[in-house]
Amino acid sequence: MSLNNSSSVFLDSAPSNANRFQVNVINESHESSVAVNDNTDPPHYEETSFGDEGQNRFRISFRPGNQDRYDNFLQTGETAKTDASFHAYDSHTNTYYLQTFGHNTMDAVPKIEYYRNTGSISGPKVNRPSLLEIHEQLAKNVSVAPGSADVVANGDGMPGDEQAENKEEDQAGVVKFGWVKGVLVRCMLNIWGVMLFIRLSWIVGEAGIGGAYYLISRSLGPEFGGSIGLIFAFANAVAVAMYVVGFAETVVDLLKESDSMMVDPTNDIRIIGSITVVILLGISVAGMEWEAKAQVILLIILLIAIANFFIGTVIPSNNEKKSRGFFNYQASIFAENFGPSFTKGEGFFSVFAIFFPAATGILAGANISGDLEDPQDAIPRGTMLAIFITTVAYIGVAICVGACVVRDATGSVNDTIISGMNCNGSAACGLGYDFSRCRHEPCQYGLMNNFQVMSMVSGFGPLITAGIFSATLSSALASLVSAPKVFQALCKDNIYKALQFFAKGYGKNNEPLRGYFLTFVIAMAFILIAELNTIAPIISNFFLASYALINFSCFHASYAKSPGWRPAYGIYNMWVSLFGAILCCAVMFVINWWAAVITYVIEFFLYIYVTYKKPDVNWGSSTQALSYVSALDNALELTTVEDHVKNFRPQCIVLTGGPMTRPALLDITHAFTKNSGLCICCEVFVGPRKLCVKEMNSGMAKKQAWLIKNKIKAFYAAVAAYCFRDGVRSLLQASGLGRMKPNTLVIGYKKNWRKAPLTEIENYVGIIHDAFDFEIGVVIVRISQGFDISQVLQVQDELEKLEQERLALEATIKDNECEEESGGLRGLFKKAGKLNITKPTPKKENSINTIQSMHVGEINQKLVEASTQFKKKQGKGTIDVWWLFDDGGLTLLIPYILTLRKKWKDCKLRIYVGGKINRIEEEKITMASLLSKFRIKFADIHVIGDINIKPNKESWKFFEEMIEPYRLHESCKDLTTAEKLKRETPWKITDAELEAVKEKSYRQVRLNELLQEHSRAANLIVLSLPVARKGSISDWLYMAWLEILTKNLPPVLLVRGNHKNVLTFYS
Repeated sequence: MSLNNSSSVFLDSAPSNANRFQVNVINESHESSVAVNDNTDPPHYEETSFGDEGQNRFRISFRPGNQDRYDNFLQTGETAKTDASFHAYDSHTNTYYLQTFGHNTMDAVPKIEYYRNTGSISGPKVNRPSLLEIHEQLAKNVSVAPGSADVVANGDGMPGDEQAENKEEDQAGVVKFGWVKGVLVRCMLNIWGVMLFIRLSWIVGEAGIGGAYYLISRSLGPEFGGSIGLIFAFANAVAVAMYVVGFAETVVDLLKESDSMMVDPTNDIRIIGSITVVILLGISVAGMEWEAKAQVILLIILLIAIANFFIGTVIPSNNEKKSRGFFNYQASIFAENFGPSFTKGEGFFSVFAIFFPAATGILAGANISGDLEDPQDAIPRGTMLAIFITTVAYIGVAICVGACVVRDATGSVNDTIISGMNCNGSAACGLGYDFSRCRHEPCQYGLMNNFQVMSMVSGFGPLITAGIFSATLSSALASLVSAPKVFQALCKDNIYKALQFFAKGYGKNNEPLRGYFLTFVIAMAFILIAELNTIAPIISNFFLASYALINFSCFHASYAKSPGWRPAYGIYNMWVSLFGAILCCAVMFVINWWAAVITYVIEFFLYIYVTYKKPDVNWGSSTQALSYVSALDNALELTTVEDHVKNFRPQCIVLTGGPMTRPALLDITHAFTKNSGLCICCEVFVGPRKLCVKEMNSGMAKKQAWLIKNKIKAFYAAVAAYCFRDGVRSLLQASGLGRMKPNTLVIGYKKNWRKAPLTEIENYVGIIHDAFDFEIGVVIVRISQGFDISQVLQVQDELEKLEQERLALEATIKDNECEEESGGLRGLFKKAGKLNITKPTPKKENSINTIQSMHVGEINQKLVEASTQFKKKQGKGTIDVWWLFDDGGLTLLIPYILTLRKKWKDCKLRIYVGGKINRIEEEKITMASLLSKFRIKFADIHVIGDINIKPNKESWKFFEEMIEPYRLHESCKDLTTAEKLKRETPWKITDAELEAVKEKSYRQVRLNELLQEHSRAANLIVLSLPVARKGSISDWLYMAWLEILTKNLPPVLLVRGNHKNVLTFYS
């Protein structure tokens, strides 16, 4: 061995290879410690640096003293005690010094036997003393002095300043509609749209009568609801273009008949469509009342036109109409048209895509739900009746036209059957007409070729034209109103920040004029396509996506089992909704797979965007309900699973008060509970229940929102109680749910305990006793500056209010000046300079500087900085774990979890344990083996062999001076006086108590000396928390222990588990 004189360290030079761990064995001479530390005050916390460890197998460090003493000790296992070895007042024997650390307490040091399974082949399992055994009072029944009326302030429990302001809106002039005018009329006009008069006859020709019924019955399903977002609004805007193009097609056909074309059919449709949408926009902007009146007039015209069609089917056909394929009701025509006969390029789904927009009108009433008197009653009643009436009308028209008109006709009255000619077997042939040449050359008439079949069949053709105008214009008008309303509702929700511009409404009815303009632009873009059969599939794609989401929303709401979801529709079934959603999605891909893919990509992008942005809205959605149900099911399922040590995780109650008042305490707790355990920030409101409950409830949402805003994964809970301890006791027993119940109490160290009232100390120590009684672990956190920053927050709030008042005053003065200027008083504009008012610049830097300059005496800047120390990334350093007593492993688990976090990952674990000085190597190997079995990485293991020696005189003198104000000194008084003092001040430290626990007091003082020596440069110290036995240790003495144990050190976590295993090395 070689001697390093500079540091008095003996280095074992025999082993040359580096091992995976190092163990520092410390043997200290008390005499020399006195010589070195010749000062009256205990050492103060200051940062020092540690040199690199050597590559030795282990390192043995001595204070300056006799090396021969250690050599003799290693050889014989004991040492001769000399006068220079210990203080003159030392009463310890050699045997005491050599005994295992912890011999004079029931607290057990860490042993591998405590973590073995029963029946383990590697050795017997040993049970450590339970928390009850080391905490409960002994045979002598001495109770802790009870507290009286407790009044403990806890955090920022300030009553809410906000007062609800009742604002009455002026409802005069607001237009509200009933179910007939607002829903029934609107839906019928939309469903009886352009498809009824212009495309239904073509659809019957392609798909047949039976196919038409199939399309109608599945298109006009029970889908109704409200807005689903951008896609639905966009689909309604495109629908405007479809209806306007349908109207323009009819007008162009009339121009063809009169030979009055302006340019060509396509451009004429564009011109007429553009003029029409401008006129419709003017009607819409005029207001909902004008639009509603126009809808009623258009519905009357439409009903007359439909009646005109049915009348025309029974009026005997003439030769001209027969040549165009109309033969009145004929069974042969009905039979021929019943089945499908798709032309080249057409199929069921292509025809379905063109017809489907006819069904989109079912949401016309729901789209203006805000303008209805009673939406809950009007929407289902009006929509369902409209579906029934229009379905009957569509089926009736399809059957009638399919029974009266053949698929192909030439329009030539000369194409009749001459006697002797062979009939081709068609219905027309049987009725005396030969339209066989339509198979080889295009014809202009018949269901397949003439979009104006209904005009030909009707009793009076112009009425059908008026009906077409009515249907197309009414549907276009309804869509032109619906799209802006849906879009405005979407923008008001502020889901998409960029679209907030379109949320503004105007007038009594809050008309979305900006939304009208946007819809107009979209409609104009699609009108320029000028082809109805091209626009219709686009609308079908978007509306199918919309209906799929509406159906799935109904299913999802039912599946979530939310009590708020109460469908009034009697025969509703959630599985029908799910089937409808799946069917809509499938049909989208069948109609046009690439358009469906694009649609869902857009939907997915919008979904991801909203999820990422997390808008501040709360709609009570089914997603929220399902999240609740899932959490509830998981919690219930968790109760059926037995607890296992492998799944243990710290689940903490943190006594922060308001979470923003003690952020550092919350940060360090969150560091080892985030994404792994439960964290509940708790606050106790002390005082009369009525006042406390009011104050508590007013701030509940605000404080939980603060946690969410600061991305702290924790809950906030509060209780009202007449005494602080009672409130904490309630939290300890009732917090959590099922298996998700707290197992660890985290509290801040009471820094002002020497000046605090008696009841506060009794409460503070009492909640530690209560936690142990409930078998809950305890973590006490101490930092140099303390945790409570409520005064800082209060000053900041006051400054913010003053700043707001100043800005409001300046704005008022500026407005007054502008009004005076507009009245002709130009000279008053310069008064701002005379009043010395500057332009407000609300910047964060300025506000911080203002706080620092105006309230230097009120705000402790160091306290503010300390409150954020655990938010910062910890640099390279160590977490020193002083695992002195085996509490089940919580003292070791918490620092291990910390090293897994990004902010602490550069910190290495150094393990300190107490040991018997003649068993250093064995205890070192044992601890290294235990940590290896736990798979916990460590940088060093330090075995401290001299914890049980007395502290130096200066340290002990400091401790005695600290407890002096709280001592009774009954031994210095006569018996009568002593008994009187005990009755009057039962909380004071008696001489008998101090003598009984003198060795434990020595240990706390001695540990601080060792902590000062070894861990002053650590980033964090995790230390076994001493347990005060109830009835034996007074509150003030226990606080003195905690004070001397953690004084002048880096941040300290005093940890004591519930003495149940939280670590295991079994898989």
